Amino acid sequence: MFKSVPKSIWFGLLLAFIALDTAYTFWQNHQLPLDGDLVTIVLPEEKCVPIMNDPFGWSVITQDAHYSGTNRFFAHAAMTVYWKTMPFVLQLFTNPVNSLYVASALFNTGVQVGFMLLLAAYIRLSIGAQRSRWAYWVAAALLVPLFQTDGFNYQIGLTNSAITYTFFYGFPMMMLLGLVWPFYKAAYLQQPFRVPAWRAVLLVLLMVVLAFNGPIAMATVSVLLLGVGIYWLVRQVRMKPTADAPRTLATGWLSNQALGLLFIMGLLDLYSLYIGRNEAESTHIYTLWQLYKMLPGGIIFEGFGQWGLPVFVLMVVVNTWLVRWLLPPSPERDRVLFIMRAVGLFCVVFVALIPFGGFRNYRPNLIRGDITTPVTIALLLGFGVSAYYLLLHLRSRVRTGYLAVLLVAAVYYMHADAVLQMPNNNECERYALEQIADSPDEIVHLYVSCNILSWGLTYDYKMSEMNATMLQYWNVTDRKKLYFQQ
Repeated sequence: MFKSVPKSIWFGLLLAFIALDTAYTFWQNHQLPLDGDLVTIVLPEEKCVPIMNDPFGWSVITQDAHYSGTNRFFAHAAMTVYWKTMPFVLQLFTNPVNSLYVASALFNTGVQVGFMLLLAAYIRLSIGAQRSRWAYWVAAALLVPLFQTDGFNYQIGLTNSAITYTFFYGFPMMMLLGLVWPFYKAAYLQQPFRVPAWRAVLLVLLMVVLAFNGPIAMATVSVLLLGVGIYWLVRQVRMKPTADAPRTLATGWLSNQALGLLFIMGLLDLYSLYIGRNEAESTHIYTLWQLYKMLPGGIIFEGFGQWGLPVFVLMVVVNTWLVRWLLPPSPERDRVLFIMRAVGLFCVVFVALIPFGGFRNYRPNLIRGDITTPVTIALLLGFGVSAYYLLLHLRSRVRTGYLAVLLVAAVYYMHADAVLQMPNNNECERYALEQIADSPDEIVHLYVSCNILSWGLTYDYKMSEMNATMLQYWNVTDRKKLYFQQ
């Protein structure tokens, strides 16, 4: 029955599924409140001024300065530019209050779509179907149920309910996927890495942006460079020089150009991590050994607090076993298994290095979904590659059974995220902002018990000084209006 349906219909349904899920994601993101760090960074607050005046952390080197966000200039700059422009663009179509929530929803949804498109490209290349449009969109559809806006977002979400965290964690990791793409493509195809000079310059500029976008991307780069370094050493040991092919640093896909670019990235990585040690929030008194003793408890508490992550990891492990035991040996199968081993090793090494990031009071278990975003991305890649490869190469009856299991898993994750009204929504905050906007008073008394652009209630009207300034800037109020809550 299904074989008689034209391929164009299936393709249309596939695109419709992805489009509807994206629209639903936007609807969920549009309900999210604004977090308490947004105004602090965008205005900015006094503690955020040093990073804007010292984008590359020279004062850390020359004066041993300590301040907030020592290696996060571009994260601060991206938020500042976006939130000082996008709301005004949107105010051409909607009111000032709603423009803030639309701006937040657009960014969160855009980052998720970016992840989907980039990961789909990686998956299509990894299964050897880089010329197939079907492969690209099937890969995207495989990932869609695993993107969580509510549901299991705390464990495996690539975006965050606090828009600031999406800027600081999800967004730089999305950019890192774009940076790594040409290197991954050369490595997978086993072709010497070569890009035009203008692209090499763009890659270096992107490296600079990522180096000063916070520790999450640089920690990921450290693990990736470690893997590349091991690969290079193994190739050097195995390579047998001859008169026609003497021993050189360049080997395999690691051309001289690739080695030069990776060397620059390594230097930027080391510099960023070094100046990051002077982060003002790193004031804990725990030793590294004490932090490592916290790690197992954090893994158990955070990893098994919901079923989303354990089931996800189980699916990746089972897929690996199925590829190994059900499919005949071939170069393609070996490459898929290599990717799965690399994914597993990356996840283990990244988690093992988390204690080096120090302790934060707001992250008492060391591990949290935003910190493990690189692990989630690696698992998504491993799942997408193995699942698609199994669908392509399993025998018909086994393929039907496997497809049924995939559909059950998809329903499970989509059901977990099927929340029409977000539990942590912005209804109360919207109402408060509208009350402030409509009030004739200079100091507005609000009878609401929700956070308003803050991490807590505002009992003293003096505490609303920055938010009041920002609301006037955004045209929410026609003049500066302070407020407090009962």
